[in-house]
Amino acid sequence: MNVRHSTLIAALALGTATAFAQTAAPAAPAAAASPWAVTGNAGLFSDYRFRGISQTAAKPAFQGGFDVGHASGFYAGNWNSNVDSDFYNGANLEMDFYGGFKATAGDFGFDVGAIYYYYPGTGTVRLPKIDNTELYIGGSWGPLTAKYSYAVSDFFAATDSKGSSYLDFGFSYDVGNGFGVNAHVGYQTLKGLAVITQINGATADSITDYKIGATYTIDGFVLGGAFVGTNRDYTAGTAAINGKNLSGNTFVVSVSKSF
Repeated sequence: MNVRHSTLIAALALGTATAFAQTAAPAAPAAAASPWAVTGNAGLFSDYRFRGISQTAAKPAFQGGFDVGHASGFYAGNWNSNVDSDFYNGANLEMDFYGGFKATAGDFGFDVGAIYYYYPGTGTVRLPKIDNTELYIGGSWGPLTAKYSYAVSDFFAATDSKGSSYLDFGFSYDVGNGFGVNAHVGYQTLKGLAVITQINGATADSITDYKIGATYTIDGFVLGGAFVGTNRDYTAGTAAINGKNLSGNTFVVSVSKSF
Protein backbone atom coordinates (compact mmCIF):
# COMPACT_ATOMS: atom_id res chain seq x y z
CA MET A 1 0.00 0.00 0.00
CA ASN A 2 1.44 3.35 -0.95
CA VAL A 3 1.79 6.26 1.45
CA ARG A 4 -0.91 8.33 -0.22
CA HIS A 5 -3.46 5.49 0.04
CA SER A 6 -2.55 4.87 3.69
CA THR A 7 -3.00 8.54 4.52
CA LEU A 8 -6.46 8.59 2.91
CA ILE A 9 -7.61 5.55 4.90
CA ALA A 10 -6.33 7.08 8.14
CA ALA A 11 -8.14 10.33 7.44
CA LEU A 12 -11.40 8.49 6.73
CA ALA A 13 -11.03 6.44 9.91
CA LEU A 14 -10.39 9.56 12.01
CA GLY A 15 -13.38 11.33 10.47
CA THR A 16 -15.61 8.33 11.18
CA ALA A 17 -14.42 8.10 14.79
CA THR A 18 -15.00 11.82 15.30
CA ALA A 19 -18.51 11.64 13.84
CA PHE A 20 -19.30 8.63 16.07
CA ALA A 21 -18.07 10.47 19.15
CA GLN A 22 -20.25 13.47 18.32
CA THR A 23 -23.29 11.24 17.85
CA ALA A 24 -22.67 9.26 21.01
CA ALA A 25 -22.24 12.32 23.32
CA PRO A 26 -24.65 15.13 22.32
CA ALA A 27 -24.65 18.39 24.25
CA ALA A 28 -26.91 18.35 27.34
CA PRO A 29 -30.15 20.32 26.77
CA ALA A 30 -30.64 23.54 28.74
CA ALA A 31 -32.64 23.07 31.95
CA ALA A 32 -36.22 24.32 31.69
CA ALA A 33 -36.97 27.42 33.77
CA SER A 34 -39.03 26.67 36.88
CA PRO A 35 -42.57 28.10 36.92
CA TRP A 36 -42.17 28.77 40.65
CA ALA A 37 -40.55 31.80 42.28
CA VAL A 38 -39.79 32.39 45.96
CA THR A 39 -39.01 35.87 47.28
CA GLY A 40 -38.48 37.29 50.74
CA ASN A 41 -38.48 40.68 52.44
CA ALA A 42 -37.36 42.21 55.72
CA GLY A 43 -37.36 45.72 57.12
CA LEU A 44 -37.00 47.93 60.17
CA PHE A 45 -39.60 50.69 60.70
CA SER A 46 -39.79 53.51 63.26
CA ASP A 47 -43.52 52.72 63.73
CA TYR A 48 -45.94 50.09 62.43
CA ARG A 49 -49.00 51.89 61.11
CA PHE A 50 -51.91 49.69 60.00
CA ARG A 51 -54.51 51.74 58.16
CA GLY A 52 -53.17 54.82 59.89
CA ILE A 53 -53.19 53.47 63.48
CA SER A 54 -49.99 52.50 65.31
CA GLN A 55 -49.82 48.83 66.25
CA THR A 56 -46.63 49.21 68.31
CA ALA A 57 -47.53 52.10 70.66
CA ALA A 58 -45.55 54.41 68.32
CA LYS A 59 -42.39 52.33 68.79
CA PRO A 60 -40.18 50.59 66.20
CA ALA A 61 -41.11 47.37 64.41
CA PHE A 62 -39.13 44.66 62.69
CA GLN A 63 -41.08 43.08 59.85
CA GLY A 64 -40.51 40.37 57.28
CA GLY A 65 -42.06 37.65 55.22
CA PHE A 66 -41.91 35.56 52.06
CA ASP A 67 -43.97 34.91 48.94
CA VAL A 68 -44.32 31.87 46.71
CA GLY A 69 -45.64 32.57 43.21
CA HIS A 70 -46.45 30.43 40.17
CA ALA A 71 -46.21 31.49 36.54
CA SER A 72 -49.97 30.90 36.22
CA GLY A 73 -50.62 33.84 38.58
CA PHE A 74 -51.42 31.97 41.80
CA TYR A 75 -49.50 32.99 44.92
CA ALA A 76 -49.33 32.51 48.70
CA GLY A 77 -47.30 34.16 51.42
CA ASN A 78 -46.67 35.06 55.02
CA TRP A 79 -45.79 38.39 56.64
CA ASN A 80 -44.94 39.12 60.31
CA SER A 81 -44.41 42.05 62.66
CA ASN A 82 -44.04 42.72 66.36
CA VAL A 83 -47.04 44.51 67.94
CA ASP A 84 -47.98 46.07 71.28
CA SER A 85 -48.96 43.14 73.54
CA ASP A 86 -51.34 45.31 75.60
CA PHE A 87 -53.15 46.22 72.38
CA TYR A 88 -53.53 42.55 71.40
CA ASN A 89 -54.47 40.76 74.63
CA GLY A 90 -50.94 39.59 75.39
CA ALA A 91 -49.81 38.78 71.85
CA ASN A 92 -46.60 40.51 70.79
CA LEU A 93 -46.54 39.10 67.25
CA GLU A 94 -48.79 39.51 64.21
CA MET A 95 -48.67 36.79 61.55
CA ASP A 96 -50.50 37.31 58.26
CA PHE A 97 -51.22 34.44 55.87
CA TYR A 98 -52.57 35.16 52.42
CA GLY A 99 -53.11 33.69 48.99
CA GLY A 100 -54.76 34.57 45.72
CA PHE A 101 -54.46 35.04 41.99
CA LYS A 102 -53.06 37.96 40.02
CA ALA A 103 -52.67 38.72 36.33
CA THR A 104 -51.54 41.58 34.10
CA ALA A 105 -52.46 42.76 30.63
CA GLY A 106 -50.32 45.64 29.42
CA ASP A 107 -50.53 48.45 31.97
CA PHE A 108 -53.49 46.85 33.76
CA GLY A 109 -53.29 44.43 36.69
CA PHE A 110 -55.83 42.35 38.63
CA ASP A 111 -55.55 40.73 42.06
CA VAL A 112 -58.07 38.71 44.10
CA GLY A 113 -57.46 36.74 47.29
CA ALA A 114 -57.90 36.29 51.03
CA ILE A 115 -55.83 37.17 54.10
CA TYR A 116 -55.90 35.89 57.68
CA TYR A 117 -54.49 38.01 60.53
CA TYR A 118 -53.30 35.79 63.40
CA TYR A 119 -52.00 36.82 66.85
CA PRO A 120 -50.44 33.82 68.63
CA GLY A 121 -50.97 33.80 72.38
CA THR A 122 -54.47 35.27 72.42
CA GLY A 123 -57.57 33.25 73.17
CA THR A 124 -57.05 32.46 76.86
CA VAL A 125 -59.86 32.00 79.36
CA ARG A 126 -59.40 35.57 80.59
CA LEU A 127 -58.90 37.29 77.24
CA PRO A 128 -60.63 36.56 73.91
CA LYS A 129 -58.84 35.43 70.79
CA ILE A 130 -58.00 38.17 68.32
CA ASP A 131 -57.91 37.46 64.60
CA ASN A 132 -59.44 38.67 61.35
CA THR A 133 -60.20 37.22 57.93
CA GLU A 134 -60.73 39.41 54.87
CA LEU A 135 -61.40 38.84 51.19
CA TYR A 136 -59.93 41.38 48.79
CA ILE A 137 -60.03 42.42 45.17
CA GLY A 138 -57.70 44.94 43.59
CA GLY A 139 -56.62 46.47 40.35
CA SER A 140 -53.79 48.60 38.98
CA TRP A 141 -53.19 50.85 36.03
CA GLY A 142 -49.66 52.08 35.60
CA PRO A 143 -48.67 53.82 38.86
CA LEU A 144 -52.24 53.77 40.25
CA THR A 145 -53.76 51.04 42.45
CA ALA A 146 -57.13 50.40 44.10
CA LYS A 147 -58.10 47.62 46.51
CA TYR A 148 -61.27 46.69 48.41
CA SER A 149 -61.13 44.44 51.50
CA TYR A 150 -64.16 42.93 53.24
CA ALA A 151 -64.13 41.24 56.67
CA VAL A 152 -65.89 37.87 56.60
CA SER A 153 -65.23 37.38 60.32
CA ASP A 154 -65.66 39.71 63.27
CA PHE A 155 -63.17 42.53 62.65
CA PHE A 156 -60.24 41.77 64.99
CA ALA A 157 -62.61 40.00 67.43
CA ALA A 158 -64.94 42.99 67.89
CA THR A 159 -68.49 41.67 68.42
CA ASP A 160 -70.95 42.04 65.51
CA SER A 161 -68.29 43.68 63.32
CA LYS A 162 -68.45 41.27 60.38
CA GLY A 163 -68.81 43.27 57.17
CA SER A 164 -66.36 46.00 58.11
CA SER A 165 -64.53 47.05 54.95
CA TYR A 166 -61.56 49.02 53.70
CA LEU A 167 -61.09 50.90 50.43
CA ASP A 168 -57.51 51.75 49.52
CA PHE A 169 -56.20 54.01 46.72
CA GLY A 170 -52.47 54.21 46.05
CA PHE A 171 -49.89 55.84 43.80
CA SER A 172 -46.26 54.81 43.30
CA TYR A 173 -43.81 56.20 40.74
CA ASP A 174 -40.13 55.63 40.00
CA VAL A 175 -38.57 59.01 39.22
CA GLY A 176 -35.19 57.52 38.31
CA ASN A 177 -31.67 57.45 39.81
CA GLY A 178 -32.93 55.25 42.65
CA PHE A 179 -35.64 57.65 43.81
CA GLY A 180 -39.37 56.95 44.06
CA VAL A 181 -42.46 58.69 45.39
CA ASN A 182 -45.67 57.20 46.75
CA ALA A 183 -48.99 58.26 48.21
CA HIS A 184 -52.05 56.57 49.66
CA VAL A 185 -55.51 57.29 51.04
CA GLY A 186 -57.76 54.71 52.67
CA TYR A 187 -61.29 54.62 54.06
CA GLN A 188 -62.18 52.10 56.80
CA THR A 189 -65.83 51.46 57.67
CA LEU A 190 -66.49 49.86 61.06
CA LYS A 191 -69.44 47.85 62.33
CA GLY A 192 -70.62 46.61 65.74
CA LEU A 193 -68.18 47.02 68.60
CA ALA A 194 -65.38 47.83 66.15
CA VAL A 195 -66.69 51.41 66.18
CA ILE A 196 -63.95 53.40 67.91
CA THR A 197 -64.18 55.72 70.87
CA GLN A 198 -61.97 58.73 70.29
CA ILE A 199 -59.79 60.42 72.88
CA ASN A 200 -62.42 63.15 73.31
CA GLY A 201 -65.13 60.54 74.00
CA ALA A 202 -66.89 60.80 70.65
CA THR A 203 -67.47 57.64 68.61
CA ALA A 204 -66.75 57.07 64.93
CA ASP A 205 -67.82 54.29 62.58
CA SER A 206 -65.21 55.15 59.95
CA ILE A 207 -61.59 56.26 59.71
CA THR A 208 -59.79 57.93 56.81
CA ASP A 209 -56.02 57.52 56.71
CA TYR A 210 -53.42 58.97 54.37
CA LYS A 211 -49.73 58.78 53.54
CA ILE A 212 -47.27 60.58 51.31
CA GLY A 213 -43.68 59.42 51.08
CA ALA A 214 -40.48 58.91 49.15
CA THR A 215 -37.89 56.13 48.79
CA TYR A 216 -34.28 55.82 47.76
CA THR A 217 -32.78 52.48 46.69
CA ILE A 218 -29.06 51.83 47.15
CA ASP A 219 -27.34 48.44 46.79
CA GLY A 220 -30.71 46.70 47.03
CA PHE A 221 -31.72 48.44 50.26
CA VAL A 222 -34.76 50.72 50.18
CA LEU A 223 -34.59 53.77 52.46
CA GLY A 224 -38.03 55.24 53.08
CA GLY A 225 -39.70 58.18 54.74
CA ALA A 226 -43.42 58.94 54.89
CA PHE A 227 -45.84 61.35 56.50
CA VAL A 228 -48.76 59.29 57.89
CA GLY A 229 -51.98 60.29 59.63
CA THR A 230 -55.74 59.89 60.02
CA ASN A 231 -58.80 62.05 60.68
CA ARG A 232 -59.36 60.50 64.14
CA ASP A 233 -57.78 60.70 67.59
CA TYR A 234 -57.58 57.24 69.15
CA THR A 235 -55.70 55.45 71.93
CA ALA A 236 -55.54 51.89 73.23
CA GLY A 237 -53.14 49.35 74.74
CA THR A 238 -49.93 50.64 76.29
CA ALA A 239 -50.50 54.10 74.79
CA ALA A 240 -53.75 54.50 76.75
CA ILE A 241 -51.79 54.77 80.03
CA ASN A 242 -50.75 58.32 79.15
CA GLY A 243 -53.41 59.03 76.53
CA LYS A 244 -50.99 58.91 73.58
CA ASN A 245 -52.72 59.35 70.23
CA LEU A 246 -52.07 56.27 68.09
CA SER A 247 -53.64 57.72 64.96
CA GLY A 248 -52.20 61.23 64.93
CA ASN A 249 -49.91 62.60 62.25
CA THR A 250 -46.37 61.24 62.34
CA PHE A 251 -43.30 60.66 60.19
CA VAL A 252 -42.21 57.05 59.68
CA VAL A 253 -38.71 56.16 58.49
CA SER A 254 -37.64 52.71 57.34
CA VAL A 255 -34.97 50.54 55.75
CA SER A 256 -35.98 47.35 53.95
CA LYS A 257 -34.71 44.81 51.45
CA SER A 258 -36.22 42.18 49.17
CA PHE A 259 -34.33 39.03 48.28
